[in-house]
This record gives sequence, C-alpha cells and structure tokens, in this order.
Amino acid sequence: MDDKVKFELEFVIQSSPQLLFQYLATPSGLSEWFADNVNSRGERFMFIWDGAEEVARMLKRKTDEFVRFAWESAEDGTYFEMRIIVDEITSDVSLFITDFAEEDELEEARMLWENQVSDLKQIIGSS
Repeated sequence: MDDKVKFELEFVIQSSPQLLFQYLATPSGLSEWFADNVNSRGERFMFIWDGAEEVARMLKRKTDEFVRFAWESAEDGTYFEMRIIVDEITSDVSLFITDFAEEDELEEARMLWENQVSDLKQIIGSS
C-alpha cells in the first residue's frame, strides 16, 4: 500500500439507498454499469471487461450502506469501497467511492470512476 495513494470521490445520486445498493452489491446490478459482466460465487466476484477477467473478494457489506471489495491480484492491502450516505437534513443520497491508485495514475482513476458513475446515474434515472 506504500506506493498507492488513497482517494475519495463523492457523487450525488437521486435514488433510494435500497435501489442504489442493488447496483453496488449484486452481480446483475454491477454488470449494468461497472463491468461488461459480473459473476459471483459467495464472496468471490468475477468482473469481465472486453473479455479480460479480474477477480475481487467482497470484504465487507452492510445492506443499503456500503460494500468493500479487494482485487485478488492486489497483495498490498488496497481495496475499493462504495458507500451510500444519506444527508440527515436534506435526505440527499450520495455515493462515496474510496479507491487506491499509483500517484501517476490518480487522475486516470478518478476519471474512470466519474465515467462509471455517470453510466450508473443514467441507468437509474438520476441526473
């Protein structure tokens, strides 16, 4: 984890936490916006992009709140987490992304998440 930098992004999503969580924690939901296809066996999730497969393990999850994955190929303690936060006053729903990237790949990693979440917003009808 020494050479990777932790970064966080926040996106306001017009959705209920329950609906949003289905897109973050289920293979069918993730395959609609995050990867071309997603399969799972228990806590192991296989993400497929353009025929290439990456395997991640679901480390933690709390229904309607967050899900945390770690790539099996990463042996440095890094993970990526998608957390749903509801503002107590306005009831606005935000998606907080926590991820890690090499210093020189930070901007690219941020842009990738922004594109992915843009797809997610389009699918669930959030502007």
